[in-house]
Amino acid sequence: MDWKNSRIDALLEQALQEDKAAHDETTTLTIDPELRASASILARQEMVVAGLGAVPRLLEIYARLDPSPQAHNRFEVISHPEIFDGVRAHAGQVLAVIRHNARVLLSCERVILNLLQHLSGIATLTRKFADAVQGTHARVLDTRKTVPGMRALEKYAVLCGGGTNHRIDLASGILIKNNHIALGGGIAAALKSALAHRKPGQRVQVEVRSAQELEEAIGHGAEAILLDNMTPAEVRRSIERIKKETGRWIPTEASGGIVLDNVRAYAETGVDFISVGALTHSARAANIAMSIVAEPG
Repeated sequence: MDWKNSRIDALLEQALQEDKAAHDETTTLTIDPELRASASILARQEMVVAGLGAVPRLLEIYARLDPSPQAHNRFEVISHPEIFDGVRAHAGQVLAVIRHNARVLLSCERVILNLLQHLSGIATLTRKFADAVQGTHARVLDTRKTVPGMRALEKYAVLCGGGTNHRIDLASGILIKNNHIALGGGIAAALKSALAHRKPGQRVQVEVRSAQELEEAIGHGAEAILLDNMTPAEVRRSIERIKKETGRWIPTEASGGIVLDNVRAYAETGVDFISVGALTHSARAANIAMSIVAEPG
C-alpha cells in the first residue's frame, strides 16, 4: 500500500479534520506543551493486523494542520520486526510504539485507533474465510460493498487477511447483473452488446440465478459466470453443466448468502471464486487500545 497516495492522503486528512484533531480543547488546556510521551498500541484479541503503515502518515499530515511547534517535533513509530500488516497478533501483544509530543498523541489517538480497528477487523474476518476454504482451489473475493471513500483501504485490508480483490470500481471490469439484464433486453441482448463494444482484453461476466439463465448465458458467449444465490448443490450442478456444454474452462463465482458456516461447502463444489460482501460491510472492529505514558524528563 502506498500510504502517500494522494487519495489516501486526502482520506486521512479528512479524518483528522472531522475530529478537529488540531483544535483539541481538552488537551490544550491540560497538557504541558513540552511533554513527550510514548503510546503503545495494544491488541486486545487475536487478530490479523492491517493499517499500521497509516500511523506515521497520519502524524505527518497532522503536522500540516497544526501550526504549533509541538506538532513538528520529531517522532518515531517503532514495531517489532515480526509485527506488520497481514500477520496474526495475539491478545496483549504490542503492535507498535509511537514516541512523540504528548499533545499530538492525545489529539491523534482516536483517529489512529478508529482506522486500525476497522481495517484489522476486516483483515481478521477475511482470514477466517480464507482459512475455511484452505485446501480447495477457491479464492475468497471482496465486493464493492464498502464505506464510501474507504474502498482502497478496505480492499487493502482484505488483501492483508488473505483474500483477493474483485473489481475495484465500475471501470475495472464488465459484470452484467440482473438489473442490466432486465433493462438491456435480456441476457442475449446484453451479452451481444457487451461483447461487441468492450475494450480489448476485457472479459464479460454474467450473473445468473437459475439453470435456464445459465443455459442462455453460456449459449450466447459469456466468458465468466456469477452464480447468484444458489445452494452448494446448485453451484456444483452448474459447474458440471458448463464443462459439459462448453468443453472448456469458464471462470465461475458463487455469491449470495455465503457465511463462515457454509463457505467450505461452496468451496468444495469446484467453484473458482467466492465473493463475500460481509468482509467489508459487516466486519466487527478489532479490539485495539492505546496506552500513553509520559517519558522521563
